[in-house]
Amino acid sequence: MTETATLTKLCDTADVSEDLPFRAEIDGFAYAIFQAGEHYYVTADLCSHGPGQLSDGFIEGCEVECPFHQGRFDLRTGAPTAPPCETPIMVWSPVMHEGAIFIDVSAGLS
Repeated sequence: MTETATLTKLCDTADVSEDLPFRAEIDGFAYAIFQAGEHYYVTADLCSHGPGQLSDGFIEGCEVECPFHQGRFDLRTGAPTAPPCETPIMVWSPVMHEGAIFIDVSAGLS
């Protein structure tokens, strides 16, 4: 028996660009959606080190820099890549469908 994932729409692909991440809030939890090249990434919006919103951060390659303390995270894995961040952030694998970005909210990885 297989369980089918329940997908939740976060935004349209047109809402996100390489220069402008998108913040979506679902059931009180904030997600940050990023575009790097042709790929889209979804992370928790809150930095694991402080109160910075990653959707307000700076993107370089597949990393986001938190605007609060300039710590960095890998968008693909959530792993911290620069201090002062030490704790990974949650990431989700986005599902693209008809110009929209969806995730299975229960499948976040840290």
